[in-house]
Amino acid sequence: MDAGLKRELEEKVRAGERLSREDGIALYESDDLAWLGGLAHEVRTRLNGDVVHFNVNRHLNMTNVCTASCAYCSFQRKPGEKDAYTMRIEEAVRLAKAMEGENLTELHIVNGLHPTLPWRYYPRSLRELKKALPDVSLKAFTATEIHHFETISGLSASEILDELIDAGLESLTGGGAEIFDWEVRQHIVDHRTHWEDWSRIHRLAHSKGLKTPCTMLYGHIEEPRHRVDHVLRLRELQDETGGFQVFIPLRYQHDFVDMKDGKIRNRLQARTTMATGAEALRTFAVSRLLFDNVPHVKVFWVMHGVQTAQLALQHGADDMDGSVVEYKITHDADNYGTPDKLTREDLLELIRDAGFRPVERNTRYEIIREYDGPDPARRESPQPMRV
Repeated sequence: MDAGLKRELEEKVRAGERLSREDGIALYESDDLAWLGGLAHEVRTRLNGDVVHFNVNRHLNMTNVCTASCAYCSFQRKPGEKDAYTMRIEEAVRLAKAMEGENLTELHIVNGLHPTLPWRYYPRSLRELKKALPDVSLKAFTATEIHHFETISGLSASEILDELIDAGLESLTGGGAEIFDWEVRQHIVDHRTHWEDWSRIHRLAHSKGLKTPCTMLYGHIEEPRHRVDHVLRLRELQDETGGFQVFIPLRYQHDFVDMKDGKIRNRLQARTTMATGAEALRTFAVSRLLFDNVPHVKVFWVMHGVQTAQLALQHGADDMDGSVVEYKITHDADNYGTPDKLTREDLLELIRDAGFRPVERNTRYEIIREYDGPDPARRESPQPMRV
């Protein structure tokens, strides 16, 4: 990138001027990651100061049986396959109840698209989970699952959301987005929920007072222009509804473990290499610069590794996803080397070690507790990048 274009982009960012599609592509083409990260850090600091948000959550996947066979997914199983499972609601409640003593504030629920489970299973599961854990927020179901519920129930998404909210739903999850551009999507997604229905369902959720996350699965067969297109679609929807609280870039994972039954479910890996740490940081930085209307950018440490997650906090991210104990969607498949669990104390140490001040939040980004930042008396105490 030539010096003139760098100055032009810096001036636009510092003036709070919205970046264009061409700007986003130019940012991805820059080979100066330090400059790009510093610019994103300016925006991150302007919005969120020296704070890194986190919450204490657990993941619950009640079934891995799925009608779809998405090219990137090693989680799904077909009915009757080895390792296919579907929990009784009582079993799901028992597992969730066992987590209660850890002072969690959020239960994150995502499932496969089960071909025969009745619609009533889902609101009933939320009601029973909420009854068992009344102080825990239920963040549940992707837009893809809501679209599936329309098919199996005969109800509209609006009616489905009303019933789920009544049962205790506080937020949808951001999954099912992957990459919206059909040039890529047709090769990676094996279900019928695409941009039109994904955006319709989140628009409805926002109209009902729900705040939701949005995501992007990157680092497979897409190109930077597809990432820019993805973010700009979400940015336009955010202009309309204001309902997205956080954007979460998710790094595509290769499948290193799941071939034990002889079935390679991740069909992309023969054509791809996983995104490097530098590419991950570039994606966080460009996303933060393009998303001028979404307050938070989250790094999910399970999919990036702990050290890259810490570095992402210097490249635009201000939120580190919580203290996951079991994350089947990728963790069973990737053997990536990340821990299975980070406790609240682990997260506090990681955030301070990166030079930031930890703030515990709930699902709606309301502050639960603020903690001290790095100890300034420690000579080796890290500090955030100066802006």
